[in-house]
Amino acid sequence: MTISEKAAYLKGLMDGLELDTEKAEGKMISALVELVGDMAKRITDIEETTIAISDELDEIEEDLDAIEDYILDEEDEDEDDFEDDLFDEDDFEDEDFEEGFDYGDEDTTIYEVECACGEIINFDEETLEKGSMTCPNCGELLEFSLEDDDEEELEF
Repeated sequence: MTISEKAAYLKGLMDGLELDTEKAEGKMISALVELVGDMAKRITDIEETTIAISDELDEIEEDLDAIEDYILDEEDEDEDDFEDDLFDEDDFEDEDFEEGFDYGDEDTTIYEVECACGEIINFDEETLEKGSMTCPNCGELLEFSLEDDDEEELEF
C-alpha cells in the first residue's frame, strides 16, 4: 500500500466514524488526516520529480561516456600516428635517446636524453652543435657528437 493509499484509508476511517468535527477531538483528528493527505501528495510529487531527474542524469551520463570515448579514441589515434612518425628506434644506437617534439617552429627540433642520474633533459639543435651540456640535476658534463649528418645519430 502506498502512502497516498494509506492517507485515503485514514480519511475513509474518519468519515466512517462520523466524528463530530465541531468538537475539539474531531477537529484535531480531521486536521491530522488532512495533513497526512497533503504530505502524501507532496511525497508523491517529490518521488516523481526524483525519478525524472534520475532518468535525465542517466541520459547525460551516457552522453558524456560517448563523448569521452570519442575523445579518447581520437587522442589514441593521434598519439599512435605521432609516435609512428616521430622516429624509428633502429636509427639510434643509444636507447636512452629520443628525438623530441617539434614545438611549432619547423627549424627547431627538441631532443631528449637521459642522464646517468636518471634526469631526462631536453635540448635544441644549438646545444647539439655546441657538443656538450651540463646536467641540471647532478652537474655531470654530457657530450654529444654528430657522426653522420644523414642519420643524425648521437653518441654519449
